[in-house]
Amino acid sequence: MKIRRYTTTDATFEASLKQLLAFEGAQDDQVDAVVAGILNDVKKRGDAAVLEYTQRFDRLSADRMDDLELPQARLTEALGNLPTEQREALKQAAERVRIYHEKQLMSSWSYTEADGTMLGQQVTALDRVGLYVPGGKAAYPSSVLMNAIPAKVAGVQELIMVVPTPGGERNPLVLAAAAVCGVDRVFCIGGAQAVGALAYGTETVPQVDKIVGPGNAYVAAAKRRVFGVVGIDMVAGPSEILVICDGKTDPDWVAMDLFSQAEHDELAQAILLSPDGAFLDRVQASIDKLIKEMPRAEIIRTSLENRGALIQVRDLDEAAEIANYISPEHLELSVEDPITLTRQIKHAGAIFMGRQTCESLGDYCAGPNHVLPTSRTARFSSPLGVYDFQKRSSLIMVSAEGAQTLGKIAGTLAYGEGLQAHARSAEYRLK
Repeated sequence: MKIRRYTTTDATFEASLKQLLAFEGAQDDQVDAVVAGILNDVKKRGDAAVLEYTQRFDRLSADRMDDLELPQARLTEALGNLPTEQREALKQAAERVRIYHEKQLMSSWSYTEADGTMLGQQVTALDRVGLYVPGGKAAYPSSVLMNAIPAKVAGVQELIMVVPTPGGERNPLVLAAAAVCGVDRVFCIGGAQAVGALAYGTETVPQVDKIVGPGNAYVAAAKRRVFGVVGIDMVAGPSEILVICDGKTDPDWVAMDLFSQAEHDELAQAILLSPDGAFLDRVQASIDKLIKEMPRAEIIRTSLENRGALIQVRDLDEAAEIANYISPEHLELSVEDPITLTRQIKHAGAIFMGRQTCESLGDYCAGPNHVLPTSRTARFSSPLGVYDFQKRSSLIMVSAEGAQTLGKIAGTLAYGEGLQAHARSAEYRLK
């Protein structure tokens, strides 16, 4: 397998890197047109439209929306029927994710000035959140954990999960994860129609305040369109991993770490930076050896050949500079002293420190969230967390004495802006 090989000393390196990172994230016009029609229909006809699209796309014969809602007993049953090892792994992962996210809880605060004026911030949770979970054979219980647990920790009152069940196929691990996380209601609907139902509300599906969770191109386009009516977490691009290695890690480990993201889909990106050219050769040899035993070998091959790269850098300092430019979703620091190198990293969704810390541990059970910014958006955004399910209200309680000072300041500025009512409103409080 031929993976691109670069050296930072090449005169064309910067241009080559930009081309490697280029990803056309613009939505497909045809997909967007289909989604617009579905959303408008759901907005107008509610349950009837959701039922029709579910019957058409998921091949379900439900006559009423009530038939598409799963009772809590079905979730509990799914959890109880799991093999013991799977059930315990799910519970242990959920507990680790919960403990980590409890550290993120924000608190309300206030302070009182000398004249008695009180200022502060009140933190409250969202009332109701919608969680979209891919369904059928391509089902991800880890997505349930990572989206539902921070919402529950934040204090969200009601969590509504939608999951497509094409041909009636329900993934027991997904339902079990919903039980472990305390999801309140589950509807067997998917696609743009599910996003529309959550955003606008129907006779059966309540309107939510925010929609989170991954989906296909139609789901992503629908989330873009309903943003503003409701909040959304993010519109994620293909998965990414960037590994920085000093050349002393087992090359088989590094190769498999690259595979772990490349196997997601053909557009995923896996890049290795190392100052050791001979080590890059060994990783290439490991890739060629290990690809043969991978069930998703063709996806990995396409991903690595089209969007992967092995890059020789001058030193680890330069590797950190390049990492900050790439701003990867997942960054592995497979080096002797990862803590020191971490201090040079400004932009990354999640940083995996040390040779033992493979990215897949973060996907499932380490504790931090695996919903991460992609496509260089880590330059200005953060992983999903409890703070995404809380909001802040400013608190202002001005004392009679404070109104004398603030009223004059506000009045002067308001007259300067030509807003006389603002000014006079403030001046009415002056003695």
